[in-house]
Amino acid sequence: MELRQLRYFVGVAEALSFSEAAKSLCVTQSTLSQQIKQLEGELGTPLLVRTSHSVDLTEPGKELLPYAKKTIYEADMCMERIADLNNLSVGSLNIGVTYSFSPILTETLISFMKMYPKVRLNIFYKPMAELMDLLREREVDFVLAFKPTHTVEGVESHILFQNNLSAIVNTYHSLAELEKVSLSELSRFDLALPSKGLQARNAFETLRRPDDNFRVRIELNEVNILLKLIRQTQFVTVLAEASIHDEPGVKAIPLDIPDNEMAGCVHILKDSYRKRSMKEFIRMLSESLAVKERQNAWI
Repeated sequence: MELRQLRYFVGVAEALSFSEAAKSLCVTQSTLSQQIKQLEGELGTPLLVRTSHSVDLTEPGKELLPYAKKTIYEADMCMERIADLNNLSVGSLNIGVTYSFSPILTETLISFMKMYPKVRLNIFYKPMAELMDLLREREVDFVLAFKPTHTVEGVESHILFQNNLSAIVNTYHSLAELEKVSLSELSRFDLALPSKGLQARNAFETLRRPDDNFRVRIELNEVNILLKLIRQTQFVTVLAEASIHDEPGVKAIPLDIPDNEMAGCVHILKDSYRKRSMKEFIRMLSESLAVKERQNAWI
């Protein structure tokens, strides 16, 4: 049974005339008659009673008509829905974001919502490991996070910008005038660090030397509270430089250690379906001022 055959059947059933139905459907009467005969053959019963002057519905034809109309309506709605999705006038987008990536995201979130007000955005802020689990389970469409220290199986990581792991201090701190900070200099200050498991902390633990002795006074898994603490005290924290984008009262000083890069990435499942809304969001993010500033800093 083909959708075209149902359309032809409904056309004749409503017009009760092959000639009128053929005109409205823009087909010849012979094509119309042939397709309906094929439908009747597949169903094993006549649907129409034909005479030289009239057409009427058989009992099976009357039974089929409302289901045929419903099928055609739902098929048309499906086509309209797909068109709407392609035009970003409906749909939803699920985005996973690490806490420290959040400042880079804000500009694009606002722009995307203004441009596509009918697309629902669901944002999930979690540590990297949890976001990768959500990605593998297809509960998020993509993840925005810094490049992990180890390759994640089944996941593609596309670099948006390069970035430094940095000491973050308030603008009046004695370290604020330096161009770089060594680990030995960092050990002279009280530290307020992101909790273990967060990306910046993982990177810091990977890069530090085994004999480094740091005075860690507090650990937090909430970057906004961590930065508020840095503004109001002489504590030092360690974050990706991009984590303080548009944050007043704080400054990032790159750590003077080898391999001190944290690439900002879009993480996507390999060989997965890419939503139209996802492609558009990533395009807008890559062209945002926040990302462009990070890119220009490395030129």
